[in-house]
Formats: sequence, C-alpha cells, structure tokens
Amino acid sequence: MQKILNNPRRVVEEMLQGYLKCHPDLVTRTDNPKVFVRKTERTETGKVGIVSGGGMGHFPAFIGYVKPAMLDAVALGEIFKAPPAEIFLDAFREADKGRGVVCVHGNYELDNASVTEAMCMARQEGLLVRHVVANDDIASFQGKCRSKARGLAGEVLLWKIAGAAAELRMDADTIVEVCERAMARTRSIGVGLSACIIPEVGEPNFNVIEGTMEFGIGHHGDPGLQTYKIRKANEIADLMMEALLKDFDMCGGREVVVMVSGLGGSTQMELYILFNRISDILRNKNIRVFRSYVGNYFTSLDMNGATVTLLQPDEEIKKLLMYKEAFCL
Repeated sequence: MQKILNNPRRVVEEMLQGYLKCHPDLVTRTDNPKVFVRKTERTETGKVGIVSGGGMGHFPAFIGYVKPAMLDAVALGEIFKAPPAEIFLDAFREADKGRGVVCVHGNYELDNASVTEAMCMARQEGLLVRHVVANDDIASFQGKCRSKARGLAGEVLLWKIAGAAAELRMDADTIVEVCERAMARTRSIGVGLSACIIPEVGEPNFNVIEGTMEFGIGHHGDPGLQTYKIRKANEIADLMMEALLKDFDMCGGREVVVMVSGLGGSTQMELYILFNRISDILRNKNIRVFRSYVGNYFTSLDMNGATVTLLQPDEEIKKLLMYKEAFCL
C-alpha cells in the first residue's frame, strides 16, 4: 500500500483536521469531534436544518457538502462504518433552529438503524426530525422491492434539493415530500475496475481480476452483480445506460439530470469520455440533458470506476436544482 499517510488508524482524524484548517469559512467543529456544522448555521434562524452522515471514505461526501444551500450538519463515522446514533443525535441538535430537521441518508442497514434510534432519542427531547432515504442503486433492487435498494450518488442531488428547499423556508414535511418525489425519479448504476484499499487494512477488500470489471458495484467496496471482461469506454457507457433507461421506461422528449461520479481512482479525463457517450445516447433517444455534473461527487476511497445517475426532474425540482446555481456541486 503506497499512500500519503502517517498512521493508518488516524486517517479520519487527520483528514478532518486538515479539512477544517483549509475551509474555516465553510465548516466549524462542535463539541462532538465527529459532528461538523456549516459556519453560518449557528447564527441562522427560521429554516429547517438539513443533516446527513455516514462512514468516511466517500469524500467529498459527507463533509464536503456542508455548504450554503446544501447540508447544515453532518454525522461522521470511521471508514465505511455508520456513525452511532449518539453522533447523529448531536448533529440533529446542532442543525435545529426551531423548525425541525430533515436527515437525508443512504439506504444501508447500520445507517438506517443509527438514524432511527437517533430520531427516537430526539423525539424524547421534543425535537422534530424527519428523514429521507436515498435508494437509487438499480443493481441492488432488480426483481426486489425498491425499499431494499442501496444509495449511490443520487443522494448528492437530494442534498442540493433539500438544502435549496430549506433556504426557501419550506417546512419539514414539504422538504421530505419533494425529496421523496425526486428520489422516486432517480436511478443510478456503478462500474468498478478495481477494488479499494481501506488504509487500516492495507489491502483490497475483494479481488477484481486483471482485465475484468464489476458491473453494479456499490460504494463500500462490495463486488458487483456481474463480472465482465473490461470493455472500451463507449461499451461501458452503453451497458450502464441500457440498464438505467430500461428501468426508467423513458419515452422520447423527457429531460434528465445526469451525474457521472468517479469512485476515487479514475481520472477526470475518463469521466468526461464516459459522459461523451452518455450524452450521445440521450440525444439519439430525444432525451434532453437539463443539467450535467461530471466529477468525483461520491467516491469509494481509491476505487477505479464510476457511477452514473439519472434524475427526471419536474418543474419544482428544476427550480431547486438551479437555486443559487453559481454554487457548483
């Protein structure tokens, strides 16, 4: 393992220290070392607080989205490990300004358990907390109930939608409704070309055979649904879009938001090559790209590969995605 590290057991701690020193204008620490809040959040009133959280290893998720019109506070765990309920509860307390809190998080068993327990504890304190679960990964619910699907990069779009809705002073119930509507219109799929290395472990947590790729990869270094021989970028895009469009049952003339997110190890160049083909596929199907995002938005440490997310926006979702558009994801 060749990494720029000091102590592999202190990766999260040192990374958070560095991030805080680099971005003191955006983020501030709290009494809980695993809870960070937006710089202006402690003085801002009259809005619903937006919270998320999860295990580290997905940068810029989660702390990188503690920004205006996005997240107000985050609860952070160790690499690929859900934060305990007490950490989420502290994040809820920090984000609450009297109008309640909405927590937007990925659909993973331990995250769900922590958020649910924290919500129960918050209720006992008289704090209103609602939550929205991101479950956009089509690879994890083929032939199953959608509620069992994992979250992928579609969660990032929910943070933008929820954050904008909160800044526009929508109430918690309305924010939950629009986020759930957006998630129902969102689908994602991932492809992994290599496994990732958890620094504390020092070796890949599964094996991707040289010359192959995992189709339907998750964000926690878990294998995909199928293993294929590695293909050219256009063929990879074809596979991903075929799966996404088939699940969406889309017809000509629709609009989509497209997000191509790297998993941490692939270059920006590769991601744009992938998007080039995706754009052609959509144009040939008379599907307009309303907004597009290409970059490392939700990673998996140093895994090579990418996720592709499609969101079919309605007019309200469009307005929320464009709110303060000068702010880039």
